Amino acid sequence: MQVTSEAVSGVARRLNVSVPTSRVNEQFEARLKRTAKTVKINGFRPGKVPLNVVRREYGAGIYQEVVNDVIRDTVFEAIQQEKINAVGMPNIDKVENKDDALVYEATVEVYPEVEVKFDGLEVERKASSVEDKDVDQMIENLQKQRASWIETKGMAKKDMQVTFDFEGTVDGEKFEGGAAEDFKLVLGSGRMIPGFEDGIVGMKKGEEKVIDVTFPEDYQAANLAGKAAQFKITVKLVEKQKLPEVDAEFLQIFGLTEEEGVEKLKADVRKNMEREVKNGLRNQVKGATFDALVAANEVELPAAMVAQEIDRQRQQMIQQFTQQFGAQGAKAFDSSMLPDELFKEQAEKSVKLGVLVSKVLADAKLEVDQARVEAYIEDMASSYEDPAEVIEYFKNDKQQRSQIEAVVLEDQVVDHILAAAKVTDKTVSYEELLKEQQARQQG
Repeated sequence: MQVTSEAVSGVARRLNVSVPTSRVNEQFEARLKRTAKTVKINGFRPGKVPLNVVRREYGAGIYQEVVNDVIRDTVFEAIQQEKINAVGMPNIDKVENKDDALVYEATVEVYPEVEVKFDGLEVERKASSVEDKDVDQMIENLQKQRASWIETKGMAKKDMQVTFDFEGTVDGEKFEGGAAEDFKLVLGSGRMIPGFEDGIVGMKKGEEKVIDVTFPEDYQAANLAGKAAQFKITVKLVEKQKLPEVDAEFLQIFGLTEEEGVEKLKADVRKNMEREVKNGLRNQVKGATFDALVAANEVELPAAMVAQEIDRQRQQMIQQFTQQFGAQGAKAFDSSMLPDELFKEQAEKSVKLGVLVSKVLADAKLEVDQARVEAYIEDMASSYEDPAEVIEYFKNDKQQRSQIEAVVLEDQVVDHILAAAKVTDKTVSYEELLKEQQARQQG
């Protein structure tokens, strides 16, 4: 077999393959004989059909099957022979039978070859700490999660819960989903369309009012998007929050005794928040570093790699949908609701980052720092009731440990890039850090 190759683009190679006719004929004759043993043709006993009859009746089809099989086998031999780092399946073109050879062309996408540039790389690295006021706010949040509601005769204000009936119209006509009775809403929660909650602020029990609002242009119901609407509101009840006291009963919820008191609760809360800050800062600098790396480097991406990543992200979303709505909900899910375009931008970024990080790893010859792995596991285990049991689990479960090693190796890549980048440090509050992490997860 003879093979030559040439670059079609930065991520594609064309192979010209020539397979001796003898190889094709050899397989053709062997398959013809096998077929003769099993084929049924009227006038002949099974296994006794003359070879020339089988050749006449089935030869063309068998020959085409053999050609397809030879191409399938030899194209991968050719890829290995030329030491091509292929991605995806090759495309076969221009198949010809010449006097002494089967000749064809194959185009295959290849893994991108890149030179990673660190020139002008700028990264903003955040710093943050947990203050006393942050701990107090967190404890108040814990109280709010267990708050009760008591009636008030006053006006409805932000953070109060209002029970009301409403009926909406557009151009004087009622619309589906535009009415409800005994609807409960915490003002300021952002559950309703813009202007709706503001219209209820200031109302009292027994009061009626018509408010004017406009549906957002991107509202999910297309027939209402951008439309002006009127809602008749009838308030039935206004309630304000009553936070539970931080007493023995409240402490017991968190496994604490009255003797340990609120100071122990604060210490435990602070410890969890500090762990959250540590993880948040690591994620922030990793995200900022990788964003800068992607922005500073151009990479030509093979379509096959992007397509694979799109499929992976689509399957991940379907899996999340299944977990959220159960098997029955997933059954009714239409995958056509998730077209490639929905994932393309993020898939391209993900593939590009993967290529760049792989190159950084190879160039820097980075290997997993096992001491960092042990420290990572110990830090994670410290949040559990029995840290020793968790450490032992990761020690014996190779798959779980390999996942931790991947995270640590990624951190090592970040450190390597930061050493070559211009780093600007910025201190942010706990709340700011938290909001940024939420925005990055949603984005």
